Amino acid sequence: MLRNWLAGAVALAVSFAAGSQAQAASPLTVLGIPCLPGPGGTSICEGTVATRVPSWDGTPLDVSIYLPPDDGEPDPLIVGLHGFGVTKLAAWGPSPLYPFEKAQEGYALMSFSSRGQGFSCGVVVSRTPGDCDEGWVHLGDARYEARDTQHLAGLMVDEGLVKPKRIGVTGDSYGGGQSLMLATLRDRTMLEDGSFVPFESPEGVPMEIAAAAPRIGWSDLAYGLVPTGRKLDYRARNPYGRKAGVTKYSYLQGLYAVGLVGFYAPQGADPSADITTWKNELDAGPPYDQELLGHILREMRRYRSPLSIQDALPRDEREAPAPIVFYQGFTDDIMPPDQALHYTQMVHRRFPGHEPSIVFGAEYGHPRGSLTVSPAIHEEARDALFARELMGDDAAEPLDGVITETLACSGVPALGPFETDTWHEQHPGEVRVRDRATQVTTSAGGSVQNSLLTEPFASAISCPSVAAETDPGAATYLGKPAEGDGYTMVGSPTITARIRVKGKYGEISTRLWDVAPGGQQTMVQHSVYKPRKRGRQTYQLHPAGYHFGTGHVPKLEILGADFPYMQQPAGEYEISVRKLQLELPVHQEPGGQVKRFSPPR
Repeated sequence: MLRNWLAGAVALAVSFAAGSQAQAASPLTVLGIPCLPGPGGTSICEGTVATRVPSWDGTPLDVSIYLPPDDGEPDPLIVGLHGFGVTKLAAWGPSPLYPFEKAQEGYALMSFSSRGQGFSCGVVVSRTPGDCDEGWVHLGDARYEARDTQHLAGLMVDEGLVKPKRIGVTGDSYGGGQSLMLATLRDRTMLEDGSFVPFESPEGVPMEIAAAAPRIGWSDLAYGLVPTGRKLDYRARNPYGRKAGVTKYSYLQGLYAVGLVGFYAPQGADPSADITTWKNELDAGPPYDQELLGHILREMRRYRSPLSIQDALPRDEREAPAPIVFYQGFTDDIMPPDQALHYTQMVHRRFPGHEPSIVFGAEYGHPRGSLTVSPAIHEEARDALFARELMGDDAAEPLDGVITETLACSGVPALGPFETDTWHEQHPGEVRVRDRATQVTTSAGGSVQNSLLTEPFASAISCPSVAAETDPGAATYLGKPAEGDGYTMVGSPTITARIRVKGKYGEISTRLWDVAPGGQQTMVQHSVYKPRKRGRQTYQLHPAGYHFGTGHVPKLEILGADFPYMQQPAGEYEISVRKLQLELPVHQEPGGQVKRFSPPR
């Protein structure tokens, strides 16, 4: 993230230098922010602590604005939203020159440090008394962070700078979740009491989000941080459930620590943003305080999760979202691709004809992915979407469907892009593994070495590899060697088995490996699952794109613990697994060892 800050600062310096020779005049101020001439007749309005813009509740926000050459008409607006724990300088991800380039194409652009972060009451020196007393982080809340974006865009409308219904939003991670939230709200604003009102500028001009390009964000925040593992990518209805899942321990610690550079509410000061209390409860593990846990889950679902934000509304008051093109990374261990799939399924079920488009890439994402590479396919799809929906360019051809690329691992180059109309068309075939024997794993877990190797922060390797050995702590299943040219898995590996848990608070970690003929195994994907006490159960690993080359063997490990990626077990238990069926969805058509794709019933 620091790299993005520095890149943004360098870009600003370059633009100011170029702008010193620009011929076009620059407005004196925008929203009270002084502007300087930029390249190609653009204007750059770089906010400071002294020029912060009051939000709808008075919280001062540090804003930057980039304007195209002045033609006397309002322009379409693109809002860039940054990741958690950073600032407006990281709002454009690994492409900090984006706002300068797009301003020269005729867009107005805006970024700002989210409340409680950066100079928006985040770092201590920015917490001015009075204005910032309650300017703390609300964790991507529609009533606060999303409304801040709407308010700032409304101020630009009232100054005659942007078109009220030609607004696009994009952002990574924390900004990706907010982008999707804004697309879901579309022409509505959520007030502090959770009610919806029309999205209007402060002066009453009707407004609307016209398009969104969220990247590595969430549709269900609780599922990203504390997954139950019970959602399925072929099922239309995918509720989180009424009980907590399994905490992604290392990520929860890391994200909370990153946020400490900003402003968390003092414990007990604000029940709607009591992040420290919520984290402490999850850290303690089960048994949870059921009243507090219920409150946490309601806060996540009702105000912070685009997937469920409309659930409290009568059916006839729910609205289709703005056009969306997602990006998620196959190696992203906190906001994996199923965040986009579950939202897309919901939209398809509720609003036929409004299904979002999706790009699933190989590398860009949270660890195990990389935040430094540029997801070129998504950037192209995003720009085409904005050209059509914001500029009104009928010649632009936005993505309509799904594009995937596979990982480059084990000496196999990335394959793709594979483009289909739907997600399920990405995998017409499947490779099956069957084992009827009973195997057992326990709360003691398995190899500590492998747990550290596959933990995203400890290794930061997208395709961790180790000598192929049988872990005595895992229930282990081997498929047959890949035949011919091998097969390309694109989809969510699906497990169905008879599972029984003896003891309390059972949890399951599952890893899929590729065992090469030379004796090395490379991790393809993993997942966290909260099993029921007994019975036939079906769950999935996160979606992945991966090629199993000739002679390579798929290997499945089921473990009762996987610390520090998963939370340390709260009790002792034994998990028995029998009659296991593993389906690997593949891009090849049925033939040979590839069978016709058929989801479990």
